[in-house]
Amino acid sequence: MTTIVLAEDHRVVRQGLAALIGREPDLTVLGETGDGLEAPALVERLGPDVLLLDLMLPGLAGLEVIRRVRERRPATRVVVLSMHGAEAYVLAALRAGATAYVVKDAPASELLRAIREAAAGRRYLSPPLSEAAIEAYVERVGAATADPYEALTPREREVLSLVAEGFTSREVGRRLGISPRTVETHRGNLLRKLGLGGPGDVARFALARGLLPPERTPAPRRSRSRR
Repeated sequence: MTTIVLAEDHRVVRQGLAALIGREPDLTVLGETGDGLEAPALVERLGPDVLLLDLMLPGLAGLEVIRRVRERRPATRVVVLSMHGAEAYVLAALRAGATAYVVKDAPASELLRAIREAAAGRRYLSPPLSEAAIEAYVERVGAATADPYEALTPREREVLSLVAEGFTSREVGRRLGISPRTVETHRGNLLRKLGLGGPGDVARFALARGLLPPERTPAPRRSRSRR
């Protein structure tokens, strides 16, 4: 029996996935979450064979969820289910440690196959994705190119994800259980490492890197008029 944890922020989608998987006699869902910060802890606690993960989760970007799961629970394979099929997204997920990648408009049979292949330790990319396309993309961009995002600490990546969603330092601190001053320190460090100027730059960076979907890009906050 292959055990699975679902990490998908849309409840209806999550329920549909659970129903689909529940019809398979060799697959079972142990737990589910819609929050990126909760996903690694849930995997660590339940110890599933597979984490079925949406890349675009609130609280912590899917790429960082993959890294944490691979660090804390290496026996768990990660299957990414994403609306994004561009090579850049697939390559980023594979580099982070994903075993399989499935686009959301793929048939259900492809997703079930990906779960079984990943559980067996085999890489799987659903059509129209292919190993050849990913290898060609790596050659084009240069796999050895230094990536400043990789220089961020895990805590700085958490702060980046939340700042990109528009949370204030106080709100970020409450989510992470740290003080606003500590948040400011982490934010200053990540801005320096990434060469960014402020929250707007953070949101644009996160959007470009696939850490933040367009619909979650925060609108600029209006300054209060003085009377």
